[in-house]
Order: sequence, then structure tokens, then C-alpha cells
Amino acid sequence: MGHIVVEAAEALLDKEIPVLDHGFVRLVDYLGGDARIVQSARVSYGAGTKTFRQDRGLIHYLLKNAHTSPFEQVQLTFHTKMPIFVARQWVRHRTARLNEISGRYSVMKDEFYLPLPEHVSYQSESNKQGRAGALPPDEAEAVIQTLKAEQVAAYASYEKMIEQGVARELARTNLPISLYTEWYWQIDLHNLFHFLRLRLDGHAQYEIRVYAEAMAQCAKAVAPIAFEAFEEHLVGSVDFSRSECAALAARLRGEPIQLEGKALERFEAKLAHMLAANAPDDAPEEPQLPV
Repeated sequence: MGHIVVEAAEALLDKEIPVLDHGFVRLVDYLGGDARIVQSARVSYGAGTKTFRQDRGLIHYLLKNAHTSPFEQVQLTFHTKMPIFVARQWVRHRTARLNEISGRYSVMKDEFYLPLPEHVSYQSESNKQGRAGALPPDEAEAVIQTLKAEQVAAYASYEKMIEQGVARELARTNLPISLYTEWYWQIDLHNLFHFLRLRLDGHAQYEIRVYAEAMAQCAKAVAPIAFEAFEEHLVGSVDFSRSECAALAARLRGEPIQLEGKALERFEAKLAHMLAANAPDDAPEEPQLPV
């Protein structure tokens, strides 16, 4: 099998998907697709699966059973533009290769992130890294204007130092993390799925979650069957700890459960996630693999 061309991915290449007020996600290049995953898996499992239905079943089987190496054969390269504070969360995923714009070599653009009023929220009292309800509109607007004024002042100082001939690497030091940065980011599909599972979650910060949604669109274009399996077995699944399994068994038997406090809250949240799940219209047919 030669170079794999995926028409949906080709149609998406080099097209900016707008994100936030000044950001974007752009699929620059890709290597492989569903066919590459199947081809790679057949090296291990033999040539027993041939049809589309069997290929779909094989991809689901691989992901469900954590046979992840065939998914690493597929790679995606993105050009993305995001606020620095988003980039600093993003870079915690260390399984990608990236090259970021440098404020030592380039004059940074006068582009800063400002949230929409509906995204200006109170600090959550139960989640140290989360938000609670939105501020009243007038208070939210006041917060936005405060952010904007500080951004304008910081960039004016930066621009003045640049004009004075101050070294760019020093002049940039007071620029806030709401400033936009850009990078090229290359990752394989297995590790992209891990990134997306975390960053698409409702508990992820909104400003990075919208980037994950844009990249999910690209991943679905490159490998639609693999993305379907990702939604089925990772996004749509629930993991239970040993104590949670015991609690679930007790609940099914009609007995009291032993969890309390935060542990009980997490358990109930997982049950609620299960109850809200929608079954797929067409379950994949699992392949008959050689023993």
C-alpha cells in the first residue's frame, strides 16, 4: 500500500478553523488514515480482515483492547494560534513535537485574548481550577475592560522598548499570558486521542476545550472509523476503580454502599454519565483473529 489519501482530510488541509477571538487550528499535513491502522495491525494479526465492515470491527477491537501501536502509525501536523496560557496547558502533553514562534527573534503581534461576557465566571468553591456561575453582565463587562486596559498598557510599553532598541528577548518579559502565540504541533493519533479525551471533557478549561474541538474535527476527517471508535470506547466510556466496582455491585444488589464525601460524588457523577449515554446505531462487528 502506497501513500494514503483521505478525501475529507484533503478538503480540510490548510483551512483555518477559527477559535476564540484571534486564534485558529489549521491541519497542515497528515500521514495515514484508517487504512494505515488496519494495514499496520495485519502485520501482527494476519490478513484475515478484508471488507470495510471487518476493518471497522478491527479498529474498534484494537482501541477497545488498548492495542494502541497501530494508531501511532497515523500522524497529524497542526499550525495553531492560541493565548500563551492555553499553550502552557497544552504543552503539558509531552508526546508531540512542536516549534513555537520566538519572541527573541520576532516582534510579537498586538493580539490578546479577551473573553466573551458569558465566559467571565466566579471561581468555583469546590474545584480549585474551575469556574462557577457567570458574573452579572455589567460586572463581566467591567472585568473585560480591566483586562483590555492592562493589555493595551503592557503592549505600549513593549512597543516603546522595541523602538528604543531594547533587546526583544528583554522587552517581551512583561507581556501577559493573554498574548497570542503560534506553533507547529505534530502528534500521532494515539496520543492525540489521549489529548482529546482530557481536553474535550467538560471539566477542561473552556479556552483549551474549543481548540480540542477543532482538532477533533481534523482527526475525524483523517481517520473517521478510528474517531468513531475513540468516541465509543474512550469518550463514551466510564472507568471504575476497585472500590467503585464494589459500590456498583452493592447498588445493583440493593445494598448500602460504603463510599462517602468526594469519593461518593465522583461515583454518582460516573453513574449519571452512564445514564446519559446514547447507544450507537450500528455496533461494529468484531473480527475473528488468529489465536
